[in-house]
Amino acid sequence: MSDNKIYYKRPMDIAASSLGLVALSPVFLAIAAAVKIDDKGPAIFKQKRLTKDGKVFEIYKFRTMKVNAEDEGPAVHNEADDERVTGVGRFLRKSHLDELPQLWNVLRGDMSIVGPRPELPELTELYCKDVPGFRDRLQAKAGLTGYAQVYCRNNDDPAEKLKYDLEYIANMRLAWDVKIIFATFKMVLLKNEPNSKEANRMSTL
Repeated sequence: MSDNKIYYKRPMDIAASSLGLVALSPVFLAIAAAVKIDDKGPAIFKQKRLTKDGKVFEIYKFRTMKVNAEDEGPAVHNEADDERVTGVGRFLRKSHLDELPQLWNVLRGDMSIVGPRPELPELTELYCKDVPGFRDRLQAKAGLTGYAQVYCRNNDDPAEKLKYDLEYIANMRLAWDVKIIFATFKMVLLKNEPNSKEANRMSTL
C-alpha cells in the first residue's frame, strides 16, 4: 500500500479527532462522572491492541466492566450476559459511547478514524493460525470505525471480516472513508444498519 495513496488520512484524523474531543467534552465529563458514581472505579479503561505493522498500543475506552474484571478472564465480543458489565457499562456498550475516548488514540496517531478493528494481540495470534492472511489487515492503521465494522454481517467471523478489511485496504480513498463515517452515524444514531447493496455500491465511489 503506497503512502501516496493515503495522503489525506492523517490531516483528516487530526481535524476530526480534535473537533470531536472539543465538541464532545461535556459528554466525556458526564460519562466519566456516571462511571465513577456507578462503582467508584476509574472512568477510563486501557488495553493493549494492535495497529499498523503489528505495533502494540494502549487503546482508551470508558470502563464498562467492574474494576479488575479481566482478572477473571478477558472480555468476549458481544458478551450480553457477562455479569462483570456494570449498569452504566451496558448502556455505554449498547450506544457505543464507550468508544469515544479512542478519539484521543486517533489524535495521538495510534489509530485512524477509519480502518480495520484494533484486535487484541492474543486474538490476532489465534486468528492467524486459523485464517490464512489474517495478519495482512495490519497493513493499515486500526480504525475507530471501518468497512468491516459497518458492513460485515457477521462480525464474529474473523475470515469474513478479513475479506472486508482487505477490500478496504486495497481501495482506500477519501470517498470510501466519508461513506463509512456517514454509515457509522446512521448505524449508531438511527439504528439503521447499512445493507449489502450499500456495501456493493462502495466500489463505484
